[in-house]
Amino acid sequence: MATFVEQVREMGIKQAVVTKADEVVERVTAGMTISDVRSALRGDEPRRPNPRLRPHADGFWLHIRPSFYHTGVTNIYPTFRLGWLSTFMLVWETITGLILMVFYTPSPLIAYGNMWNILGNVPLGQLFRNMHRLGAEVMVLVVAMHMLRTFITGSYKKPRQFTWATGMLLLVFTIFLSFSGYLLPWDQLAYWALTVFISGGAAAPAPEFVNNTVLLVLQGGPALGANGLLRWYLLHVLLLPLLAGIFFFVHYYKVVLYGISLPPGREQIGEDTAKRVPKDERTYYIPDILTSELMWTALATLFLVAGALWLWDAPLETHADPVVTPLHVVAPWYLSWSQGWLKLAPKTIVVGFIPLLLVAFIVMPYFEVGKSRRYADRRLGLSIAMLFMAFMLVSNWMGSPEFRVTSSADREVSIRLLPEEGPGGLKGIPFEHMTPGIYTPGQVIEGNPFLTRGLAVFEEAMREQSCTLVGNEMWRACIVEELENGSRRYGNGFTTDAMPDPVATLEIKEIQPNLREMILSYEVVDPQDPSNMLIDVDWPAFRHAYSNYEEECRFLNKTCATN
Repeated sequence: MATFVEQVREMGIKQAVVTKADEVVERVTAGMTISDVRSALRGDEPRRPNPRLRPHADGFWLHIRPSFYHTGVTNIYPTFRLGWLSTFMLVWETITGLILMVFYTPSPLIAYGNMWNILGNVPLGQLFRNMHRLGAEVMVLVVAMHMLRTFITGSYKKPRQFTWATGMLLLVFTIFLSFSGYLLPWDQLAYWALTVFISGGAAAPAPEFVNNTVLLVLQGGPALGANGLLRWYLLHVLLLPLLAGIFFFVHYYKVVLYGISLPPGREQIGEDTAKRVPKDERTYYIPDILTSELMWTALATLFLVAGALWLWDAPLETHADPVVTPLHVVAPWYLSWSQGWLKLAPKTIVVGFIPLLLVAFIVMPYFEVGKSRRYADRRLGLSIAMLFMAFMLVSNWMGSPEFRVTSSADREVSIRLLPEEGPGGLKGIPFEHMTPGIYTPGQVIEGNPFLTRGLAVFEEAMREQSCTLVGNEMWRACIVEELENGSRRYGNGFTTDAMPDPVATLEIKEIQPNLREMILSYEVVDPQDPSNMLIDVDWPAFRHAYSNYEEECRFLNKTCATN
């Protein structure tokens, strides 16, 4: 302070403030004055000695960044900025996750209530939850695409084999980071997805006592409960981020050590010139790479915020219930391929094959020792990569409910409209608009838009699960399959079973004040044998005046009569 006062006496207040600001900027940037910063942002030639190199030598943040890059890797191709974007997503998930942690308690009695509190009471809570969940999905996709790009351009070859191995481990950590966060809301989606995952882990081809120990560690007891939630929470917020951080710095150290590989056509076969950068092909980090990364940071932030606001909502089902199993338990999209394999092969074989596949990917660069990275010389490897991608796409489709999942059409419709718990199509009708009577799908009720909307949802569900033999273009034709026992099964191309020429109704009854019953009724006669009644069932559900399903429909993003 005394020095500043002396400077004011000697230079005047204006010049003293400018000098002090210059000193502060030089300390913060580890060597660049205000004029140096302005010169860099304008794109002027640096003075000598170049002050833009000092932050890399003396600074805390930039000492791990190269002071310059080869111009050949600064364009979109060949990196597509996927490595940088993977790092950005890791930082994004850390920031949004820390904010959500403030309002979350890893207890089955409290966690689900915390989610409702975040959605309804915390300022911008739903936005931050959407951004965190969307970021997790994007991060898995980006890291996977980064590894795919590395393989296609042959950047895993010597001397970067270990860099590839750490990248594969980071991909695994990313997948498990996303999946471990799946359980934390403690809703039906999380509980049963994790239950299926744990049961698969317990089926590994290992001695029984090993599988039992693994099962006990993963779920924290004889059944998934408070101990299991706490363990997966600690895995999500502590162990996996720690491992990911360690391997990230190892991975990045190797990237800096060997340099980012040039496009395959820029190097001679068997050569690696990424570290030898001629002066006329250098692009300095300050200002070119730095300003480019700031621009990409702004664009990625805009995309994630806009997506979380208008394009995507983080799903939240009803409270986890170990007694009620949802109709379709599906894995996250990045693991649905494994669920598809489980439909065709024994669980033990699938669970044993997945670690072998990971090991094969990790050691692949040490066995694939071809010197050329050029595409024309790697036709076999690229063809195998394309076939593997096609296989994974088919496997993901196999993991969807549409593939080899048998469920009666009437149950599909009923679960969608009147689920056993929580909100759904017809449960979202406001209680005062549930006029007692018998109604048909698509019926228009004058003066009652909510009931009309509910019946329109009823009709839409019936069309998806039904077919007719009379040729109406709005309904799909039945596919008839003769079974071994002489009976028939009708399908419409979307579900295994379908309802030909169904007669369906919704009946609303007054049970007592503030309580009404909704009954879905289905009657289906075999078109080829009118004496055979294929379906004759009722599906009842109750609706109380104070159940507040309308608000739940909005928060849980369900298709209801109110939205």
